[in-house]
Amino acid sequence: MTDPAVDVTHRVQIEYCTQCRWLPRAAWLAQELLTTFEEELGELALKPGKGGVFVVRVNDEVVWDRREQGFPEPTAVKRLVRDRVAPGRSLGHSDRPA
Repeated sequence: MTDPAVDVTHRVQIEYCTQCRWLPRAAWLAQELLTTFEEELGELALKPGKGGVFVVRVNDEVVWDRREQGFPEPTAVKRLVRDRVAPGRSLGHSDRPA
């Protein structure tokens, strides 16, 4: 049950390149984030793009850009999202150092 005091207005956007056929990768990452942050996120959007784009934004802030950081591991994105939508929350095994 959702706690009414929890702010679920956080929005994640994954912009992916349609020319590169990265929709499956974007959808898989979206599923991972929605499963992990089901009570913290109010919206998760997939945004078609072009030119090799793969960018993850939280509340309009870029937290991952493939051009600068390569393709993300889900645990890395989960940590970045967590830091913005649920600071201090443990991610269990995802928080263990590599």
